[in-house]
Amino acid sequence: MIPGLLLVGLVVAVPLLMTVGTSFTEWSGVGTPRWTGLDNYDRLLHDDRFWLSFKNIAFMIVAMAVVPTLLGLFLAALLFDYVAPRLGGRTARALRSGFYLPQVLPLAVTGIVWSWILNPNYGVLNSILDRVGLGVLARNWLGDERYALYTVMAVMVWVQIGYPVVMFMAGLQRVDPEQYEAASLDGAGWWQRFTRIAVHQIRPEIGVVLITTTIAALKVFAQIFVLTGGGPGGSTMVPSYFAWQQYFGSVNVGYASAISTVLAVLIVALTFAFIRVQTR
Repeated sequence: MIPGLLLVGLVVAVPLLMTVGTSFTEWSGVGTPRWTGLDNYDRLLHDDRFWLSFKNIAFMIVAMAVVPTLLGLFLAALLFDYVAPRLGGRTARALRSGFYLPQVLPLAVTGIVWSWILNPNYGVLNSILDRVGLGVLARNWLGDERYALYTVMAVMVWVQIGYPVVMFMAGLQRVDPEQYEAASLDGAGWWQRFTRIAVHQIRPEIGVVLITTTIAALKVFAQIFVLTGGGPGGSTMVPSYFAWQQYFGSVNVGYASAISTVLAVLIVALTFAFIRVQTR
């Protein structure tokens, strides 16, 4: 394990400690950092953009963790209990692969494709709405503050949905069929068998999915960078993009490091909380 631990220390631990140290300084990235103590953290507490970014993270958690988990449970059960027995395992596997496809595509590619689809002038979505007589519903999906955040959330649901589907289908395969049979003999319907047996049996998979997708939501960057750049008017700003903006846009390395440190502490705290609940 020594080579792996050394690599983790070099790539993760050392930069993390350097970021924490830099967060207590004022530094432009060149020259000698000037020690400022807790000034950057005090600035965070009074920065409306910082709090807006964390407010938006709550929406990202809903879009990347809560909704995909619930939809993933339903779709996995649908594929496992209905599609596979009636249309065959090959069809179920093909549909599962289709749901998972967005996970293996490069994030920049998916972001660019969705920006084309949602373009207000030549986008496919508005064109379809216009052709079916619903042109009144056409919107500037990514350029209007009223719709941008919800549009990004919809894209993130599409990106994330395949991961819980694959995880939950794998979990359903280890549920003892005799439990389903016994429940059926006692008069239980599909919904009762699913909620009273299957969901409880795959709780470890549900915990893993919630942990990993929540962490992914807290760290989301690429899709925001490609789709909206945090705009319009900061309506889709998230902490990781805000930190990047402060670092490369404002060349304020100390403040950007403080944002990153707060985000890292939040991720670690939530991870420990999830693991503790799952262990119980």
